[in-house]
Amino acid sequence: MSRPQKQIRFCLNLQATGRHDAAWKALPPTADWLAGIDYYVEIARLAERARFDAIFIADRLGVLDEPSHRRPWRGADPVVLLAALARETGHIGLVATNPALQGDPFTRARAISTLDHVSKGRAAWNIVTSQEDVTRRALGITERLDDETRYRRAEEFVAAVDALWGSLPESAVVADASVDTYIDPARTRAVRIEGEFHRTEGVLPLTGGHRGQRPVLFQAGSSRRSMEFGARWADALFTSQRVPELARSFSAEVKRLAAANGRRPDDLLVLPGLFVILGATEAAARERRRDLDEQLAVEPLLAALEAVLEFDVSRLDLDAELPYAELEGRTASPAGTARRDQFIADARSRKATVRSLLFNNLSGQQRMIVGTPEQVADDIEHWVDTGSAGWFTINIDVQPTGLRDFTTGVVAELQDRGRFRREYAHDTFRENLGLSAHPLAAERTTTGQGR
Repeated sequence: MSRPQKQIRFCLNLQATGRHDAAWKALPPTADWLAGIDYYVEIARLAERARFDAIFIADRLGVLDEPSHRRPWRGADPVVLLAALARETGHIGLVATNPALQGDPFTRARAISTLDHVSKGRAAWNIVTSQEDVTRRALGITERLDDETRYRRAEEFVAAVDALWGSLPESAVVADASVDTYIDPARTRAVRIEGEFHRTEGVLPLTGGHRGQRPVLFQAGSSRRSMEFGARWADALFTSQRVPELARSFSAEVKRLAAANGRRPDDLLVLPGLFVILGATEAAARERRRDLDEQLAVEPLLAALEAVLEFDVSRLDLDAELPYAELEGRTASPAGTARRDQFIADARSRKATVRSLLFNNLSGQQRMIVGTPEQVADDIEHWVDTGSAGWFTINIDVQPTGLRDFTTGVVAELQDRGRFRREYAHDTFRENLGLSAHPLAAERTTTGQGR
């Protein structure tokens, strides 16, 4: 008997106006893209009707900066926005990006726990460890940490959040009116942390997650240190993978690291990004992309290419390929090496000119595919069936029109092929992801379960 085909899963990157930097120019002018709730409700409902696993709000904590002058970017607090969307949806996961370097563990633990209760078990925290200049300026931080210190600080932060989530187990809420006791303090697990970077003590004033389960943890990054961090803590990893061979290698390595941490490798999901531009025909899809690309200024794209390559691009011939011999002999920053290697491998495989690379999703760094719904479905199936991915973070060129096309085209095609769900199987995010139960810290102590 043949083995059942692996089911395909999608998470939607809920970008304001869409992934393409010129998307807003194709839509009626409005300020709603910054924080308009009705706009985001429409997109969330579309994604849920299509049975996406999750919607994900990327965020960079910081003030209005130069990139935000050219397109609608990130405005609303992701936890607050997702809490509002929780009341407008019933099954889809809600992934909020929040840092593990800035702020304090108590505030983060309470916010994500609240979102998990409001959504009845559909919250996730996307842990980020970036220290961009715009964030440090906004928060008045002058210190820039080296990579090893940065991840030590993040490890301590997440460990503190995890401990706080377990500090008030459900069993401590006795609600016994006969003895005038709502919470039995003897059953709590008070936290006292005096770490290298963080201090906190006490009991979180609400249970850490819906039905005694820890909220789902996401993490993004491709450097070696980031992979080690994600393999220890995350349930799912966002990643930029442009080449199938490198995607398989990345997935195999992080799952090996997860096993080394005593985890089931299948409990660490890997989600490469995919930027989709659709058309009824391939020619129509390419025309749609060309119409958007032509509205972009070249100078910011050259700066973005230089940032990706960490190489002076001012002298490059725009109609020639990259100077691979020069690039391969240069080192890059730890955070930039994996990203650059992916970009170069993809460019070389396509024999791409520098000019074409300028319009290859430099700001998002996700693999781009332009074509019909059938072509996109074929590509997705190929990645899944060759072990290059099982999940994808879908980036839509223009919202919400592109999402409608994706759901009625790609999703419907995959459903007809028996590769994509038609109904949710469960109510909670963790269950719908197929992840093992993960009791909160206090419950793990009591039952002996967990990592």
